[in-house]
Amino acid sequence: MSDESPNPSVDRDDLSADSSDDPADSDTTAEPAAASDDAADAAASAAADAQDAADAQDAATAQPSVPDPDAASGGDDAPDVPPDVQKYARFKKMDGAQYDRVNEFLRERTYVTAREWAIARLCADFRTETGVEMTKIGENLPDLVPFMTDTYTPQAVNQARSSFEEKVRKAGATFLYGAMCDFFTAEELDDVMYEATEVAKFLLEVEGVDLTVEEELDAEDRISAVMRDVRESSAELRHDHSECPECGHDLTADD
Repeated sequence: MSDESPNPSVDRDDLSADSSDDPADSDTTAEPAAASDDAADAAASAAADAQDAADAQDAATAQPSVPDPDAASGGDDAPDVPPDVQKYARFKKMDGAQYDRVNEFLRERTYVTAREWAIARLCADFRTETGVEMTKIGENLPDLVPFMTDTYTPQAVNQARSSFEEKVRKAGATFLYGAMCDFFTAEELDDVMYEATEVAKFLLEVEGVDLTVEEELDAEDRISAVMRDVRESSAELRHDHSECPECGHDLTADD
């Protein structure tokens, strides 16, 4: 995906204005007499001085062709930004971040890209009773996410959301199989869960979610309890007998 940057355009009318100084144009007004030449030179000099003065005035009053960030956000000619987009506070901690850096971080630790992560978050936040406001998300994407510089069509937003959902489902199936197939020991599985939880918490914090220590510990305890249930249930599926082959725990006994 290409990140577009402001492209300072050159006004072609300014370039074409310089063509009036082409020496070829003076051939039509040149006279053989010396007096006429002096008069022509004086007139040309006066015209040049007048042109220089006009150019200086234009340069002092002309507006730069590079878009002004302040004008883009609040000028009269700027497109209207919906109020909920203006108030959107996610990803503010990533002001100034580049897409490539964010993408590299995610690809090293997850299956999703920066584009899929950002749009999945937006789709969750801009969900209504009738669906997701994909047009609003796509048209205001650079205002919503600092490291996204392109607008998206509703179809592109939907594609990124679908890709995120598919990857989460596949990653979930892969993880659950790894937990159930007896490949990991209980301690190794705890390590996997700890690393995954740390990455997930970091992404939530980047999005602006403030987690207290109590909330983090409670989430870890609940995840550990679920994983213990998964291990016991998977052991029961893998073995015909009702006793856990690792610890001798009676799988049919009520806790």
